[in-house]
Amino acid sequence: MANKILWKPDENVKSHSAMNHYAAWLAKEKNLHFADYDEMWQWSVSKPEDFWESISQYFKITHHAPYQNVMSNDPMPNTKWFEGSELNYAEHIFKNKFSSHPAIYFYSESKELQYITWIELEQKVAAVQTYFLQLGLKPGDRVAAYLPNIPEASIAWLAAISIGCIWTSCSPDFGTESVVDRFKQVEPRLFIAVDGYQYNGKKFDRSEVVKSILAELPTVEITVLVPYLNETFASGRLANSIEWKQILNQAHGEIQFLLLPFSHPIWILFSSGTTGIPKAITHSHGGVLLEHYKYLSLHNDVKPGENFFWFTTTGWMMWNFTQAALLVGATIVLYDGSPAYPDLGRLWKLANDIPIHHFGTSAPFIVACMKAGIVPAKEFNLESLRSIGSTGSPLPSEGFDYVYESIKSNVWLCSMSGGTDVATAFVGSCPWLPVYEGEIQCRALGCDLHALDEMGNEVFGEVGEMVIKTPMPSMPVFFWNDPDQQKYLSSYFEMYPGIWRHGDWIKILKEGLIILGRSDATLNRQGVRIGTAEIYRAVDQIPEIKDSLIVNIELPNGSDYMPLFVVLNGGSLTDEIKGRIRDVLRKNYSPRHVPDEIIAVHDIPYTISGKKMETPVKKILMGKPIEKSLNIGSVKNPDSLKFFESFKMPGDK
Repeated sequence: MANKILWKPDENVKSHSAMNHYAAWLAKEKNLHFADYDEMWQWSVSKPEDFWESISQYFKITHHAPYQNVMSNDPMPNTKWFEGSELNYAEHIFKNKFSSHPAIYFYSESKELQYITWIELEQKVAAVQTYFLQLGLKPGDRVAAYLPNIPEASIAWLAAISIGCIWTSCSPDFGTESVVDRFKQVEPRLFIAVDGYQYNGKKFDRSEVVKSILAELPTVEITVLVPYLNETFASGRLANSIEWKQILNQAHGEIQFLLLPFSHPIWILFSSGTTGIPKAITHSHGGVLLEHYKYLSLHNDVKPGENFFWFTTTGWMMWNFTQAALLVGATIVLYDGSPAYPDLGRLWKLANDIPIHHFGTSAPFIVACMKAGIVPAKEFNLESLRSIGSTGSPLPSEGFDYVYESIKSNVWLCSMSGGTDVATAFVGSCPWLPVYEGEIQCRALGCDLHALDEMGNEVFGEVGEMVIKTPMPSMPVFFWNDPDQQKYLSSYFEMYPGIWRHGDWIKILKEGLIILGRSDATLNRQGVRIGTAEIYRAVDQIPEIKDSLIVNIELPNGSDYMPLFVVLNGGSLTDEIKGRIRDVLRKNYSPRHVPDEIIAVHDIPYTISGKKMETPVKKILMGKPIEKSLNIGSVKNPDSLKFFESFKMPGDK
């Protein structure tokens, strides 16, 4: 039986959606007619060449040189797209400049709300681009940024990619080792750094960290300093450096857009680096341009003049995704700081004040609001809010209910899942379809996604490995420093040759999809595979529990041990709370989901990008030293590991 429907688009939403306009265009221009979304999706994955060319044509992609073919016959990951084409991602952003609304809104813990007009954005990008050209930066040179989610990051990014430089960034909460692990691989010529940042009401000076990073990056020729905590850079002027305002004050002309091959790298994103040096995932100008037009417009239905927000840092791919809203003429809303400062109502107040039309966040933030009992619907005017986006981890059914009961009863909840690997979502929203409790609406157009068992057989209505069978243009063009594709192939193509395995458990249903967590953190319980997301979905129903982590460890005697570690909202872990946890898992799922032991901890270890570190914790509990279980530089809160390092397993107690 299907889950209950929480939202249905009315005819006005459907008829005015970009998806509807695209369908009408296909009917008129291509004589293609679809009865429903599923038929359109089937066409998009069975005729990928026709589909992606239609996206290029519908969104009026400017190909300054003609392409010979849409896609080559080479299998993944060697498929070539739009060979011969020359274009530039940044040029398409400025095709949609408006005088009627700003390009950027910016707000932070330490600064009042401000905005940047499209004219100002154009002038500032032109100034920074002029400086880059004066330095002799050329296509393929790397520009690395150590910046918060501030307008300077967006401006520098646009200036870099407009002349073919390759952008890469980390947020300033990353420590020296984490940054060096990433940037040293790609050998940047230019480094842009902030002096510090503010988070949760506290100021963090990073000037000494910047010096430490620079000491490890011998390829950096000049550093651009962005004073953020102070008017002048706290450490004083570094050798071979210039301040941001000096660049903006220099004479400059209009923005130039260097014409680049479709596959020219646009940015380098990094994997979490949980168990080793982060992988340097490189995407192309043309690939992400097509994908971002498709997803932001057709799936998210973001329209010109609307305000698009996602809570993110420059170290997460959702920062890049947020910039993409500029492509469709939207205003992007940047926020720097804690989402819970001074309280969990901060971002909802921002949605009220600007106002925000599309509000993006993470599933843990929604769950945190739910557990705190806040009711934004009563405190704020969210009349303009059209959609709430959720990603980062699976949103439990209770989170869905909370959105409709406490935030807005008629909002469109756009749960989505994708990743750094493709800089977009594989599965997500559709303005034609209803939202079912606990389910993602659809497989994205052009994404040939399926669920497979261990033998490679397709499964429907049951848990399987998420795979992609047909190439997508936003798949990485390569991994940096991976000339023989060893890292690339081992990351996605080892389990099913020729098929992209993403590493998530997924259940494909008639009406939607459910993500059940990472398959590499599977709980193999008495021969039955359990997704960790099922455990978290149930435990999130217990108000006394703030956070949790579960692992299942196979023991030498053939049995297994499945402990659940919980962080409390306060007080102590009583037998009564343990009993309710066990009851909800048994009732909602099965006796196999009930942990062998429930243990209170002070903190759960997370990667810097905000993912629970289930697999490393499992390795530590099995006796592996921390240094062989994970890359300590990838851990957001390394002190949390001490408990697990000293934890005694059954038989050792």
